Amino acid sequence: MNNPESTSSDLEKIRALIRELIPSYIEEIKYGIPTVIYKGKNLIHFAEYKDHIGIYPGPEAINAFKEELKTFGLSKGTIRIPKELDLPINLIKKIVQFRIKAIDQQ
Repeated sequence: MNNPESTSSDLEKIRALIRELIPSYIEEIKYGIPTVIYKGKNLIHFAEYKDHIGIYPGPEAINAFKEELKTFGLSKGTIRIPKELDLPINLIKKIVQFRIKAIDQQ
């Protein structure tokens, strides 16, 4: 299990994963949180909160991975990963790849 104080390193793990998939991605602050821009579109947002890491891939990604995400807090376009859980980096990778493919098909 993660130590809540290690959350910032979790955000860096997310950034490193995105950098692996999109070496020259753009990161901006939108809605007050880091947002990855891919081909001019919002790919994914992510942020640290008191009790969880928030990942915002949009409702289509939430729907596509609903079964794999059922252990986390979910809403329409939000995944809430409690700080006491390990970061599901392989699942996040699949979600980012899903979003890349969706944007590439637009």
